[in-house]
Amino acid sequence: MGKMANTPEPPYYAVIFTSERTEGERGYGRMAEKMVELASQQNGFLGVESARDNELGITVSYWDSLDAIKKWKENAAHKAAQERGKKEWYKCFALRVCKVERDSFFEM
Repeated sequence: MGKMANTPEPPYYAVIFTSERTEGERGYGRMAEKMVELASQQNGFLGVESARDNELGITVSYWDSLDAIKKWKENAAHKAAQERGKKEWYKCFALRVCKVERDSFFEM
């Protein structure tokens, strides 16, 4: 990751997933990569940005519609990853869906 998503002109939607991980890897990195790859193949996916330190992770995915977000939430492989996350990978997490009405960027 490490790169900002190239989003279109607003409006569009952002799904913000903030999490605190449990100890140990247990296949988390591999599954996270697989989910980004799978999401990027979904209709309406616009991009993703992610950052993690030792305690907190934040992943923001961008979508063109609420319907696209709903379809991603219902994807079978994504549902399986969600369940495994609840059982193994996360102490806690929050999910927020936001409408982006304005954006601006700076680049040197």
